[in-house]
Amino acid sequence: MSNKILLLSCCAPCSCAVIKKLAEEKTDFAVVFYNPNIRPYEEYCKRRDENARVCQEYQVPFIELEYDNEKWCQATKGLESEPERGARCSICFHLRLKRVMEYASEHGFTQVGSVLGVSRYKNLSQVNEAAKKASEETGVPYVEIEGRKHGMQELRQQLIKELALYNQDYCGCKPRPKESEA
Repeated sequence: MSNKILLLSCCAPCSCAVIKKLAEEKTDFAVVFYNPNIRPYEEYCKRRDENARVCQEYQVPFIELEYDNEKWCQATKGLESEPERGARCSICFHLRLKRVMEYASEHGFTQVGSVLGVSRYKNLSQVNEAAKKASEETGVPYVEIEGRKHGMQELRQQLIKELALYNQDYCGCKPRPKESEA
């Protein structure tokens, strides 16, 4: 049986070079958008739509899973003040990768990959650790996909300009107001 990859994408700017490369290599894959961490909802929609546009550009199937920010908030409760690359990120990566692996298992994908570690603001080994844990829990293999080296950053920057992609200025999980302020 040949490999069929489900690629978890956080946003178009992080995924565009990987999507283009995999499409050009004729890899059997689809892109999945599962990002319950992104808020406000309007921001989520912008990122989803840009991701779908990139997939359309390269004729790659695009799948959107449920937007469940409440589930994400419950999973990361108490970690609101964690810095980027902190404990909140580990929980967030695991939650998203595990859900995508469950979907992959149910829909005939043989592996899951992601672009969660493409941004220089993310810790790639932290992403890979979360993926390893989710893989052990679901039985779905994780394939590490290179999105930073071997000209990928340069290609990414070129495509962001060429495709005029919306390029956000934060990961997605803006700090939530304290309950007393909500």
